[in-house]
Amino acid sequence: MKTIHIVLLVFIAAAIGVLLSSLKTGSSYGTIAEAKAKPGKFLHVAVQLDKSAPVEYDPIKNSNYLAFQAKDSTGEKMKVVYRKGEIPNLMISEKLVLKGTYQDGTFECKDVQTKCPSKYKDDPNAAKNSAAHNAATSGMQ
Repeated sequence: MKTIHIVLLVFIAAAIGVLLSSLKTGSSYGTIAEAKAKPGKFLHVAVQLDKSAPVEYDPIKNSNYLAFQAKDSTGEKMKVVYRKGEIPNLMISEKLVLKGTYQDGTFECKDVQTKCPSKYKDDPNAAKNSAAHNAATSGMQ
């Protein structure tokens, strides 16, 4: 075998090893019950903001601390702590995807993805009208 073939085989083996190791370290989606059962494990949890409980955020006292109650589709609740400030669209979001770990009775959230309601939800024809309007106005430029 030529040297180039050996180098290519080593490179391919290394690439396969990297792919396999990244699959094992990837996070998984779970419920609040699973997060509570696996403290310290990094999870993605799909929840809703529990609007019956207060949202703790005081930018004067600590602008990086936000705490709120979340509930999942089964109705189970947990306290969530987010230490990166205010979450845009938190109050109007339909769903939240929380990324973090459950520790000491709270979910320590590292990142949040908000899922806001669609502006086309109530009017199914609004999407068609908006697309037609955008097509008509893009030809004017």
